[in-house]
Amino acid sequence: MLRLITDFDGPIMDVSERYYRVYQFCLEKTRYPDQPVQQLSKAEFWQKKRSRIPEKQIALSSGLDEAQSQAFSQLRRQTVHTEPYFEYDSLIPGAIEALLKVQQAGVDLAVMTMRRVWELDYAFKKYNLERFFPENRCYCLSNDYVKTRDIEDKPLLMARALAELPPASNTWMVGDTEADITAAKKHSIQVMAVESGIRDRTQLELYHPDLIVQDLSSAVNLILKE
Repeated sequence: MLRLITDFDGPIMDVSERYYRVYQFCLEKTRYPDQPVQQLSKAEFWQKKRSRIPEKQIALSSGLDEAQSQAFSQLRRQTVHTEPYFEYDSLIPGAIEALLKVQQAGVDLAVMTMRRVWELDYAFKKYNLERFFPENRCYCLSNDYVKTRDIEDKPLLMARALAELPPASNTWMVGDTEADITAAKKHSIQVMAVESGIRDRTQLELYHPDLIVQDLSSAVNLILKE
């Protein structure tokens, strides 16, 4: 049996608009009255996120001072995963078609994400994604899970998945961050990194995935060719 384990944000969902709206909100909330700020364009902001520029640095380059950049960073952490902002997420072009292709080919499909249950449910309902991922193929965080760092939490999810899922003759992981690559490598699973998410190619290369491809569609085409 061939299995594909995919991350959710990056391969399937585009979170750039949510992150940008939160950036705008935090900038507005943190600036002093009448303080001139230099709001980054969405393209500039997302390029910084993808090259892993720290939040504080993004705040400073937007015209905030040192103390404000601390407050900005804290407010962003508190806001980015709150309900009002999830509506700004959208599907990555071609993702649904890629999932359909996998499903029709009889590949065992699972999702593994650092989203909490309610965050995943929200997107599943909005985009009718339950059809691809039954409950026993969804690996996410419980609503009360205390996160540490994705690069530490994701390998734990992978261990749980591998203990619960039926054996597969060949498994691929597809993801867009160092956490996905680390989780796969730790458990000797082949991993493809996609450039459609929150890390650019330079950042992905640092973690040596087996392949770097443009998006989920490209990954699926390669997996089905095997």
